[in-house]
Amino acid sequence: MLALLALTIVAYYPGLSGGFLFDDYPNIVDNPGVQPTDASLGTLVRAALSSPSSEFKRPLASLTFAANYLAAGLDPYWMKLTNLVIHLLNGVAMFFLARALLRRFRDEYPAGWLAALIAGAWLLLPINLTGVLYIVQRMESMANLFVLVGLLGYVHARSKLRDAKDENGAWRYYALCTASLVMATAIGLLAKETAVMLPLYAAITEWVVFGFRDRQNRVDRTIASLFLVVLVLPLIMGLVWLLPAVLDPADWATRDFTLATRLLSEARIVTDYIGWTILPTAEALSFYHDDFIPSSSLLSPWTTLAGVLALAALLALALWLRRRRPLAALGILLFLGCHLLTGTILPLELIYEHRNYFASFGLLLAIVPVLAVAWKSPMALPRYVALGGLILFWLAQTAATAYAWGDPLRLAADLADRAPRSPRAQYELGRAYIIYSHYDPDSPFTRLAYAPLERATKLPDSSILPEQALIFMNARMGLPIKNAWWDSLIGKLRAKTPGVQDESSLGALTQCAREGLCHLSQERMVAAFLAATSHPNPSARLLATYGDYAWNVLDNHSLGLSLSQKAAAARPGEAAYRITCIRMLVALGRVEDAKQEYQELEGMNVGGALDHELRSLREAIDALHTGASNSASGS
Repeated sequence: MLALLALTIVAYYPGLSGGFLFDDYPNIVDNPGVQPTDASLGTLVRAALSSPSSEFKRPLASLTFAANYLAAGLDPYWMKLTNLVIHLLNGVAMFFLARALLRRFRDEYPAGWLAALIAGAWLLLPINLTGVLYIVQRMESMANLFVLVGLLGYVHARSKLRDAKDENGAWRYYALCTASLVMATAIGLLAKETAVMLPLYAAITEWVVFGFRDRQNRVDRTIASLFLVVLVLPLIMGLVWLLPAVLDPADWATRDFTLATRLLSEARIVTDYIGWTILPTAEALSFYHDDFIPSSSLLSPWTTLAGVLALAALLALALWLRRRRPLAALGILLFLGCHLLTGTILPLELIYEHRNYFASFGLLLAIVPVLAVAWKSPMALPRYVALGGLILFWLAQTAATAYAWGDPLRLAADLADRAPRSPRAQYELGRAYIIYSHYDPDSPFTRLAYAPLERATKLPDSSILPEQALIFMNARMGLPIKNAWWDSLIGKLRAKTPGVQDESSLGALTQCAREGLCHLSQERMVAAFLAATSHPNPSARLLATYGDYAWNVLDNHSLGLSLSQKAAAARPGEAAYRITCIRMLVALGRVEDAKQEYQELEGMNVGGALDHELRSLREAIDALHTGASNSASGS
């Protein structure tokens, strides 16, 4: 196990020198909340509640980003190294968990060696690389660390209960079962919502390994009651809470798929994940999967029906193997169970490789014991060769990919080559060239940037990111901006409800114009905002961005304030929009309105997270009030 841990460090080490990527920017680089100046309570609370990724804020993960920043600033090397340490800890936890499970079948398997092979192979799987080198996915790896520890605690306690010779002290192990599920889930949820799956994994393990039976082979009512409380009731409450939004078509407006087409598509995707885990290709693990075409019916494409049948067959196989090969059955069910959260009804993006961070453990639990058999078993040597070949293949793939991740331009070129039909991949390559050009019109990187960006503008279902990059680049360099770029950008915004990337693009153009770095056509920018806000229920972020542009660039203060107030109304729990409104009201001299908004903001100051902003706003309001009083006295 130690040797495989060392091998993992060697494989990943070249990737630690890389940079930030994709969602790292809104969550870390462009998020001042995780860049505190000190470790005071208020700044740490602010950091904990600063994540834009989720309504639940994922405070534990955000605090670790803040800790990295306090220790080494915005240096991605130390953040990636922290991720690697978490990955290694997950591997150690997985070793002990696999060994505990294998010991339930000790007559059949050599538990120690086999557990090391399972955990070591998992550490080296190429599909798990984004959980390490993609910094923001620390959220996933941290959540799974608590999942593995909780599941290990549960298996240990249940084994003690089943093997106990009398009932004295049994309550301790029941308490440990409960604590392992409740505490690990609660702490894991602070890193990412995927930790909520721990009770389901424990229930699957209980059914396959322990059968809900006590040491006298009777139904264990205490254990059954435990899962009623920690799994069944929360599941019912969660569905009651989620279903109204899931069934609302408005919640799917920014997606290129509906609830029905998502479910059909995920049948193909989850089936593909099996191949991507065991025999991955460079094209499969391309990071960007926005070139995937959702299924429109069972036969469009035909692989949809094949995926549905494959998953049904896999489930049937697991049920058939439960008595014959329980470890294989457990692995298959854990893999399928892992995708019930992200691969069913929630309106999430369709594909992400890191969603297999735990699921891949299930597949290895099913496969590795079949290949790592005793010497006297049939076909033992070919099985050993197959297992050794797989581990070497995974090691080579992970090491090669980690090397690409070690340099931003090398990574961008590699991912664009892996996914030539992905708008995001082509955009990121063009963006990398722009960064390396340092906005010098004579740089060779400037000329290289145009081809991938213009290619991205023409790819199906692309956002306005590539058009924004082309406009931004030429504006910064003082070069002509093609009308075709503006026409394409505005046309896309008018054609469908803007997504997160579209909103980010408009924000980047607004910031560039506000800072005087880009001389952009105000007529074109207004047309873009009008197209974006022409759809029903524009997002708070979009309204706030338009308000920013109206106030700071157009110098239209009434429009800027109106849009900012609409943004605050759309997201009443988001303090940033209300802070902007207060500043605008102070600038307009509307002291009473500013005071009213200030009182609302005070109620949002959880744990002192807004102390600094409140102090600054209070001073501005007091100065305005004093000025108004002096003016009245003078008159």
